[in-house]
Amino acid sequence: MTTAKPIVNDMPVGGWTDRCPAPLRPYLKLLRLDRPIGTWLLLLPCWWSAALAAPSPWDGRVWGCGILFGIGALLMRGAGCVVNDLADRDFDGKVERTATRPIPAGQVSVKAALVFLACVMLAGFAVLVQFNRHTILLGVASIPVFAVYPFMKRVTYWPQFWLGLAFNWGALAGWSAITGGLAAPALLLYAGGICWTLGYDTIYAHQDKADDVKIGVLSTALALGSRTRLFLTAIYPLALACIAAAFLAAQTGPWAWPFLGAAGGHLAWQVITLDIDDPPNCLKRFKSNRDFGLLVTLAALAAHV
Repeated sequence: MTTAKPIVNDMPVGGWTDRCPAPLRPYLKLLRLDRPIGTWLLLLPCWWSAALAAPSPWDGRVWGCGILFGIGALLMRGAGCVVNDLADRDFDGKVERTATRPIPAGQVSVKAALVFLACVMLAGFAVLVQFNRHTILLGVASIPVFAVYPFMKRVTYWPQFWLGLAFNWGALAGWSAITGGLAAPALLLYAGGICWTLGYDTIYAHQDKADDVKIGVLSTALALGSRTRLFLTAIYPLALACIAAAFLAAQTGPWAWPFLGAAGGHLAWQVITLDIDDPPNCLKRFKSNRDFGLLVTLAALAAHV
């Protein structure tokens, strides 16, 4: 007899958000503040690019921009979650893992979510205008990319590609924040980040594949199925190659390469140990991409030592 694999609930209970005042709890969970991995994945390409663009890791702009990017990523990831939950509210209630999200669970109304979204977007814009003009324009240009993503799973088996376009926009913004423009290293980091996202979000999507089939939602997990490991074996090295090319284009020193090597080893661990039919295994490997991103950040900081 086969034992069913456990489902990882999207809204875990007992965390710090459940100890906050009751009226705040659904809004904190709507922003996913108790699940920071999405913020990390949005933030890290910003840090890569800003650190690689600066002439020295001790350049004050790296740290000042890094803090602003951290606040901005927290707000924009939260705004993206609200948009996603509004768009998917009819689907989420039919999926075991997402049925307890605040909107399908009836804890936050659609009207209240829209007002809350407007407030979060205004706060994000207040952070954005602290940057130079070129970066502000880049930030504004990213809004349609983020807004369209939640609907892509209805029309293509590759919504993860569109997520990559959105979540790695910071690779462009980070370079622009330091230099006031774009250059080849930023574009290569962006390409590498898109490949990275295709890998890690395919792993994530395997948690929902059974429910996705029932409700007609598309993903790379469904498109690839048992070929996922083969796909990761191709897409993760491509991601690392693009990132390494960015470092070469930025004329980095030798200290970056041990960190990039460790980052490559981490991706290999994900591929080797992945079990696409075990949701907790998939979630753990998905979340571990924060560590990959931090290793690349250390490489970027060491690049001009």
